[in-house]
Amino acid sequence: MSATSLTPSLAAADPGDASPGDELRTLNGGGSGSRRVKDRIATVVMHLAFLVAVIPLVWILWTVVSQGYHMLLESTWWTNSQRGVTVRDFGGGAYHAMAGTVMQAAVTALISVPLGVFTAIYLVEYGRGRLARAVSFMVDILTGIPSIVAALTVYALWISTFGFSRVGFAVSLSLVLLMVPTIVRSTEEMLKLVPNELREASYALGVPKWKTIVKIVLPTAFSGIITGVLLGLARVMGETAPLLILGPYTKSINMDLFNGNMASLPTMINQDRTEFLDAAVQRTWGAALTLILIVMALNIAGRAIGHFSKVKS
Repeated sequence: MSATSLTPSLAAADPGDASPGDELRTLNGGGSGSRRVKDRIATVVMHLAFLVAVIPLVWILWTVVSQGYHMLLESTWWTNSQRGVTVRDFGGGAYHAMAGTVMQAAVTALISVPLGVFTAIYLVEYGRGRLARAVSFMVDILTGIPSIVAALTVYALWISTFGFSRVGFAVSLSLVLLMVPTIVRSTEEMLKLVPNELREASYALGVPKWKTIVKIVLPTAFSGIITGVLLGLARVMGETAPLLILGPYTKSINMDLFNGNMASLPTMINQDRTEFLDAAVQRTWGAALTLILIVMALNIAGRAIGHFSKVKS
């Protein structure tokens, strides 16, 4: 056989003449089965993890609702206090505890929201150098402190140092230490998500930086900021340690944050749970369900506000 007759067959067998697409299809065909198996396994594992997380949540919610719903069906639950009601008596209301919880949370938010939002604006828009790093480090420290540490810190200053009484406002001060870092971090992330092109376009038109932040950046991130505020409220409204240390429980209605004991839903739950009587147990479940409903209502309201306040392009 001549060399000329071998040339076409050798050329055809040359691997270099194969196209990249053919090689890619060969590789994909060989590994597609393995990838499909891995994808199925990952999908099954994720669904199982979801069920593991949801089952305890559903069980807790069902237990609280089934045990406490009948208390909420009574009109006196929303209008009366526990004044004059002993641990053996059925009935009574939670108005005094709901009012205390809402008032303390409102004062906490009134102090925490400006501090948290302004701190986040500084860190994202202005923060440079050692001061910004120090502020960010302190926010990280506050994020991880236990609630009892915040309560003891305020106790040392408010009561031991200044000699003031244990009142509702002292509870709000301790809750501020827990709420501010949540607002700072959530607001900071929302501000970072605002496209820099919006800022640059505003600067190109000669708009000052502070006005760009107020008119462009904050409205764009408004829904995320509201979400962060609600997350902070959801955390502080269920705290018990600051209330036990700084805000003694009372069965009467007290609307004065600076004078006398003030009730709240967490302390009402803690007060009645120590009594192994049917009447006290029923009030415990009712107070727990009321607290869940208040937090849920705040989240729904925040989502609605965020939805209707989005900047339209």
